[in-house]
Amino acid sequence: MTGTTEALGGSAAVDKAARGVTRPFYVYAVLANSLFQRGVFVLFLYQRGFSVGQVALLQTLLYLVSGLAELPTGVIADAIGRRASIVIGQLLIAGCLLGQVAFSDYWVFLTLFIGQGVGMACVSGSDTALLYDLLVRRGATAGYVKIKSRFTMLGTVTSGAAIVLGGQLQQISWGVVYAGSAACLVLAVVVLMSRVPEVRGADAVDEQDGAEEHADATAWRAMLRVATPALVTLVVVSGLMHATLTPYIIFTQKTLSDQGAGTALVSVVISAGFFAGGLTPLLSDRADRRIGYRVIVPVSLLALAAALGLSGLGLVWVTIAAFLVLVGVPEITAVIVDNVFNEAVPSRHRASLLSMIAFVESVLIGIGYLVLGALMDGLGSSVGMATYAAVPLLACLLWLPVLFRGARVTTEIEKSSE
Repeated sequence: MTGTTEALGGSAAVDKAARGVTRPFYVYAVLANSLFQRGVFVLFLYQRGFSVGQVALLQTLLYLVSGLAELPTGVIADAIGRRASIVIGQLLIAGCLLGQVAFSDYWVFLTLFIGQGVGMACVSGSDTALLYDLLVRRGATAGYVKIKSRFTMLGTVTSGAAIVLGGQLQQISWGVVYAGSAACLVLAVVVLMSRVPEVRGADAVDEQDGAEEHADATAWRAMLRVATPALVTLVVVSGLMHATLTPYIIFTQKTLSDQGAGTALVSVVISAGFFAGGLTPLLSDRADRRIGYRVIVPVSLLALAAALGLSGLGLVWVTIAAFLVLVGVPEITAVIVDNVFNEAVPSRHRASLLSMIAFVESVLIGIGYLVLGALMDGLGSSVGMATYAAVPLLACLLWLPVLFRGARVTTEIEKSSE
């Protein structure tokens, strides 16, 4: 009985420690995702006179630049601090959003999207590394999947609400939409600076017992040590999943418009999709315990393939139903896979290694935008969507050896115990 009481007391202490870390992060998640232009920015670009191909090129450039910048920004985040990297990135993104509403020349937009891509790279990897290592410091990493699912839920639901509000604000002016988004990013920075402590790579590794036993001098050596075949495959497959999901969500705006939906309906549907994608990650902890990442990965890929295939029928209500029902499944997988990646990499180089993984994802997302944009230009939006279903099916085939052989990603925790 005493042991049970002590265990409950220890669990309560861990929960209390976790809450001290997570509260400001939850506020940050809300502010950083209050991007009112997100659900209608494609329509904004079309109103600027840009073609589908030009929009696809902008999005491709955004993610390719973000991918190329992942590696140096990850190293910088480990060196100068993960919070500092996030602050720089969010302020850069805010500035680029203001620039987009102030100018209309396509070449200026190319420059602004390059800057926005660098800003995204500064944030990517650093936010997860900062959250995870603060939990390490408090001894509360056991609840990471649940915490990350709530963090994701708050961010995604906020995005959905912001999209609805953005559609209303657009009736005033595009300037209000973009300036409002930039202001929220600045407020997110204020929350980080005032409520979240800084963590550098050297600081974080000191919090883990025995972490120095296998310490690597560089992030490249650390990556070589943890890069099991299962981990490499997971990185590629996860990248292909995001390279399907992200362009699918964005270009669904165009597909729905071509299938006869008005701007107001498009805004509502995309917003509802964000709400669905925000609530489903709450199932991540249960899915992780009962199913595991090896099974949930192919389920997500098949869900994406089905959504793209149904969009190809050219029926607006079928496209809407497929989007709303299936868009949330990969969000569950993303949270679970994120936990696998965090467990697999050492603390000293966590931001750098997560940035390397994000580099692969960003490059694949950028290529995905270009490919899907070309397919939609050449075959029409509906048929182009259906053809793009080949990408998640390919990823599913790549994952089959890991699924049937029972291969596992060896975690850093398991390595230290060997």
